Amino acid sequence: MDIAALNNTVLSALNSASTPTSEAIGVAMLSNQLDVSQSMSDSLIRAMELSVNPAVGGNFDVSV
Repeated sequence: MDIAALNNTVLSALNSASTPTSEAIGVAMLSNQLDVSQSMSDSLIRAMELSVNPAVGGNFDVSV
C-alpha cells in the first residue's frame, strides 16, 4: 500500500470536501488505522510468544 499516495488523495479530498464529508473520511481513516494496528499487534504478540522457546516442539524423539 502506498501511504504517501493515499495521504495525498485524502488531503486533497479533505480540502475540497464539506465538513460532514471530511469528518466521515477522517472517521473511516481512523477505523482503517485501528484495524491495521490491531492486526500488527496480534502479529507482534504471536512473534513474541514464539521467541520465548522457539525450539519447543521442533524436535522430538520417538522410541518403539
